[in-house]
Amino acid sequence: MLRSKEIQKQMRKKVIEIYQSGKGYKAISKALGLPQTTVRAIIYKWRKHGTVENLPRSGQSTKITPRAQRQLIQEVTKQPTTTSKELQASLASVKVCVHYVWRKSNTTFQKKNIIPTVKYGGGSVMVWGCFAASGPGRLAVINGTMNSAVYQKILKENVRPSVCDLKLKRTWVLQQDNDPKHTSKSTSEWLKKNKMKTLEWPSQSADLNPTEMLCHDLKKVVHARKPSSVAELQQFCKDEWAKIPPQCCNRLIASYRKRLIAVVAAKGGPTSY
Repeated sequence: MLRSKEIQKQMRKKVIEIYQSGKGYKAISKALGLPQTTVRAIIYKWRKHGTVENLPRSGQSTKITPRAQRQLIQEVTKQPTTTSKELQASLASVKVCVHYVWRKSNTTFQKKNIIPTVKYGGGSVMVWGCFAASGPGRLAVINGTMNSAVYQKILKENVRPSVCDLKLKRTWVLQQDNDPKHTSKSTSEWLKKNKMKTLEWPSQSADLNPTEMLCHDLKKVVHARKPSSVAELQQFCKDEWAKIPPQCCNRLIASYRKRLIAVVAAKGGPTSY
């Protein structure tokens, strides 16, 4: 019977074999049932280091003294819900770094070991936003299923108003990725009818899309505000999007040339962006 590490190694080799046969990330992902991000990471590592083996990690191994170990056991026995940060603080005098708190087998979900949390129903929201070098444009909350018709409605209600708000010149171009809703026949016809020029976009190029960075930052600041309902979550998204400084948008647009150079240097492979 193969061990877990050996199975993972064979899977990584299979990814490289299919990649060398000329297949793209999407095809490999579908063939092996792996996320595209995993496929991309495996190929990037192979291109950079020429191997699919696990690379040695930097830094010294974690060490803990018998004294610190006894203190850890006493703390957790006394209060099972003690967090790693609390343990870190209590052990500051012995300079121990705690990343995880391990429980005995089959005790993880015992009532005494669970820290209660409050959650709201619904979970998440989908939003659409646009921006230019001069600042953020409008943000739309998407209710229900997202399809070509909904996408066209969003464009109709938000793109040109954002162009006016940001005082863009007539030479502006709409950048969108290759999502099927963006490239469908009906959407293409709608864009042509409404005279919206789009930027030609290569597939699987999230690292070229400056909107990804804004969305990443938006998620962090909204999460930090700890919304207690879907309505609050939606409002916080709108509030924080509007707060994005124009300087941040300008930097992302200005970095676009560097992103292109990085992609060319990587010969179409993944980059650090």
